[in-house]
Amino acid sequence: MTDTETNKKIRVWDPIVRIGHWVLVVGFFTAYFAGDAFFQQHLWAGYAVAVTVLVRIVWGFVGPKHARFSSFVRSPAAIGAYLGGLVTGRAKRHVGHNPAGGAMILALLISLAGTAGTGMALYAIEDNKGPLAGIVTASPQQADPAYASARGHDDDDDEDEAGEHAGGEEMWEGLHSFFVYLTLALVALHVAGVVFSSLSHRENLVRAMVTGRKRPE
Repeated sequence: MTDTETNKKIRVWDPIVRIGHWVLVVGFFTAYFAGDAFFQQHLWAGYAVAVTVLVRIVWGFVGPKHARFSSFVRSPAAIGAYLGGLVTGRAKRHVGHNPAGGAMILALLISLAGTAGTGMALYAIEDNKGPLAGIVTASPQQADPAYASARGHDDDDDEDEAGEHAGGEEMWEGLHSFFVYLTLALVALHVAGVVFSSLSHRENLVRAMVTGRKRPE
């Protein structure tokens, strides 16, 4: 890239958007590949994803122009029009997120929040640890110590509690897996969208998310 080309570019993505983007990429795939075999890595990568999602949501309301949801959240009609234009090669270029990209950001934030949230819920049920320990339980009664002391314990009670625990754990495991695979599907679509948009508008969107700079309108 020449000095002239660099001078023509403007700052679009602020450091919080850029760093947050790559933390989510590294955090999600670290947790995914670590799995249960490397649980501590999985756990802390999940926490990193959860915190980054929360920061990005707040930043979507208080951050600079191109980081705000109001600058890229568009109607379904606008999203459809952009995708149609992308297929025909006539999609309008946007300095910030295009309508389809904006929709993908929302979908990924929701899916990543679901992945991290269900993971923490599962951690609370299995080990009674994490931010949701004592809040999320396998059954509503397990959250009430008075209930446990009042009912006492016998073999039937133990069997019932074991069944409730297993059922609650299976539910959260199912939800966690759903959000994990939903995120993977969204990531694949996101990568495809970045490639097509980069080719259509003749700019490197991946590099822009590293440098923060893009050419103006």
